[in-house]
Amino acid sequence: MWNECAVDASALRFEVEAPRRVGLVALSTDETSERDYARAFFGTGIELVVNRIAFANPVTHANLLAMADRLTDAASALLPGQLIDVLAFSCTSASVLIGDGVVDAALKTAKPGAAVVTPPLAVAKGLKALGARRISILTPYSFEVSRPMATYFEVKGFAVDRLTALEIEDDVAMARLKPDVIAELAANAISDNSDALFISCTALRSLDVVDQIEAAIGKPVITSNHAATWECLDLLGIQPASFAPGRLMRRSVGSACAGFPEVAAS
Repeated sequence: MWNECAVDASALRFEVEAPRRVGLVALSTDETSERDYARAFFGTGIELVVNRIAFANPVTHANLLAMADRLTDAASALLPGQLIDVLAFSCTSASVLIGDGVVDAALKTAKPGAAVVTPPLAVAKGLKALGARRISILTPYSFEVSRPMATYFEVKGFAVDRLTALEIEDDVAMARLKPDVIAELAANAISDNSDALFISCTALRSLDVVDQIEAAIGKPVITSNHAATWECLDLLGIQPASFAPGRLMRRSVGSACAGFPEVAAS
């Protein structure tokens, strides 16, 4: 038989203030976003909480759009009743097709006090912060999924010089594409006329080779997770770590946060 021991309630002490939190809604098939966010936030004191949203391969318009009705439920399961400072939806192509405004509203239905980050809008802000006006885009998707991406950035005021699509339809395969292969493909994806290269897809391990690609092409490189974590840090007023890759991490969002037209949802 055991002894039961009560503890005086006066001995219990609790944290009064919650840590700054980023809630990440990642695809159920995504092998990369959670890792990239954790690395970007390492040593910052940010608490990363993650939930998954159901997604079924292949990466098509229909399957991407199907996530729209699941966004609020996915965000609602992130620490119910507790504060989340920033909510990030980690799918670039779905954000383009569903629409930034629709994603924002769906996530804020779950967490009304949270700021919302979507990868394509974060990229647009990043390009503006870097002073880029003309861009090249590299995506792992089919051209059917990639073309709305190019249109999105044209509506935001950027000239798209080149669109390269790898035509991979499996989200897991995208995550397994080797970073050194991404670097080789990126070097050939940039137009001489472009000010910067955008590598789309939160599943790609492109963040691993941002510095390598920038050195090779002599121009800024922005990836989906790169831009999204950059905006999260800025919203929280936290400087990126000194080892954070890419020129973007050395810029402030500042006035880039405003002034973009909304792109209509598909």
